[in-house]
Amino acid sequence: MKSIIGERIKQARENKEIDQVDLAGRVGVVARTLQRWEKGEQVPGGDDLMELAKATGARAEWLLTGEGEMYFTPVTPPNVIQLHREKLTKGIQLVNIPVLSSVPAGKTAAMFHPEHVERYVTVDNIRDPNAFALVVKGTSMSPKIEDGDIVVVSPRHEVRNGDICVIRVNDEDVLKKIKLEEQYVHLIPLNPVFEPVTVRKRDITFIWKVVKVIKSL
Repeated sequence: MKSIIGERIKQARENKEIDQVDLAGRVGVVARTLQRWEKGEQVPGGDDLMELAKATGARAEWLLTGEGEMYFTPVTPPNVIQLHREKLTKGIQLVNIPVLSSVPAGKTAAMFHPEHVERYVTVDNIRDPNAFALVVKGTSMSPKIEDGDIVVVSPRHEVRNGDICVIRVNDEDVLKKIKLEEQYVHLIPLNPVFEPVTVRKRDITFIWKVVKVIKSL
């Protein structure tokens, strides 16, 4: 997996026609670190991955998994879940973002697989070209987020204590409220029936913030 990620980083860099020193500077690492990533000797963390996506224009999900399209192409397909426009303020920009798959709001499970886009959802005030949506499965985040709701995830947003996030831990994904400590992250359900879980930061691939919830009718 490491070498495959490295190849994708190199491909994205070369497509952008920038050298290793330039890309390393944009990401905020030394050139030797970027060289190790491209050789498969190391894997970038979640924050570095987002900076790589921002610098190269490649989708962060593609860099991470190799699945889906390399670049985000805005389209207006017929399978768009429309936002109710009567409540919008004039001048607000609407964008269509992909609903990639699902994320469990219960026990961790490997369910978030962005291998294809089945539909899109129209949202407002999303200033992140890498934003995407996931369908919630489970009840650990109820009553605020229910089974069947759609959460909009923005990898660009800074994550802070108390945020609700999508977290990948040991290749499994979960939707939880987070509490950050020096070496650990506490994954906290909103439903008191479920127990919090504590994981090590080194076991986390990414923590991406949920910026919008679209309720299921």
